Amino acid sequence: MKKFLIIYLLLGLSVVVCQNKQLLYNWEVTPQTLLLNPGSLVTSQFHAGVPLASGFHFNVGSSGVSVFDVFADDGVAINTKITTTISRLTSRDFFTVNQQLDVLTFGWLSKGFEPMYFSGGIYQELDAIAYFPKDFAILAWEGNRDYIGKAYDFNDISARLDLLTVYHFGVNKQVSKKLTAGVRLKLYSSLISVSSTRNKGAFKTTVREGSANIYEHTVTDLDVEVNTSGFISLDGLEQSQVSKKLLGRALLGGNLGLGIDAGITYQFDNELSLTASVLDLGAIFHTKDTERYRAKGDYTLEGIALVFPELVNGEPAIPYYDNLEDDIAREIPVDTLNTGYTQLRPTKINAGLHYDFGRFVGDNGGCNCKNNGTKKKRVSQAGVQYYSIFRPRGLQLAGTLYYTRRFGNTLSIKTTYTIDSYSAKNIGAGMFLNIAGVNLFLAADNLLQMSNLAKANSVSLQVGLNYILN
Repeated sequence: MKKFLIIYLLLGLSVVVCQNKQLLYNWEVTPQTLLLNPGSLVTSQFHAGVPLASGFHFNVGSSGVSVFDVFADDGVAINTKITTTISRLTSRDFFTVNQQLDVLTFGWLSKGFEPMYFSGGIYQELDAIAYFPKDFAILAWEGNRDYIGKAYDFNDISARLDLLTVYHFGVNKQVSKKLTAGVRLKLYSSLISVSSTRNKGAFKTTVREGSANIYEHTVTDLDVEVNTSGFISLDGLEQSQVSKKLLGRALLGGNLGLGIDAGITYQFDNELSLTASVLDLGAIFHTKDTERYRAKGDYTLEGIALVFPELVNGEPAIPYYDNLEDDIAREIPVDTLNTGYTQLRPTKINAGLHYDFGRFVGDNGGCNCKNNGTKKKRVSQAGVQYYSIFRPRGLQLAGTLYYTRRFGNTLSIKTTYTIDSYSAKNIGAGMFLNIAGVNLFLAADNLLQMSNLAKANSVSLQVGLNYILN
């Protein structure tokens, strides 16, 4: 049990991620901002990403503990640090992973009476979250000798993982001089999915005075369920066969789903604007290659025998522990089902209030005549951004202050200060470089911790290479 807990902590500390992309949101020089707000202002006539290189996103961190907290060479025993960490964390602390890779991305401005900007593409995404199982971490690390009468809550066990590809196509239109709106349709193809998020029940040890076995162990009102899809057909396959299977699912051969993104930009005047978007409002319908496990029931064990029965040829005459296992399986059966299930996507909400100031970029009086007469951007912009994502135990929130500076049409720099579940001192920076239409963007978070990443609660990297025709 202790070895399992150490492995759990190691995995959590090494791959803990959030989905917030505050450095790319409303950074209109990058085409990837359309994936965060389909209603963003568009100043280009065409864009195309370098396949598999147009956009890569990866964040890593922790909501309640860093690698340094557990493994620092400070003279404190690691067992003491793990005990302290378990004591400090709560069942609302979480370990998450989110990674995205743009496989294909493109967009173009239509040449009609009412110009619209169309964009589409394919991206791969890995998204996972596991909440810290506080009660069972205590049970695994310390045992229950000092916790007689404590109910260990199975609701603490909550986790989800999804590996999928997303096919998307969106339209962006300037509805009026002040309002730009956009919508993006998504088709999900799930490669692998596993989730266990609605568990209940309790395990408790109590003292029975006057009984031969003074300890009574009870499991009450247990109802634990694990849903999986995409695993059964991979069992026993070689690596090459697994890769072929997953590739087929990525090409719309997996469990399918539908989703929608929507967003707006509202310009109050030449300086002040409001943006907002809702992303991944949809679901995946798992109908094939599914396997669901459910354990439900109650069980009481009045102590465990400390002395084996009479041995026969070196073996117990009565298979005590085999009988105990059968007894538990009879009282709390684990049912295996192959029925389908529907899973909602983790919906995300972005919003921002932005103020442009300084001189205009370019010298044509502020008119961007290539893009339906919309106002050109000024060299500086500052604002505040909001982000939230729906998770099994409620919203995860983040707030960001930012400043963006343009140096002509060649260079743009964005800096951010973010407060979220991981840190209250997250400073990030991004750079956009455009040379003859070929543009590179590079962005990273938590720069104050770059000298010692083990102390960081979150670190992110975003990079992409695209061609843009203005």
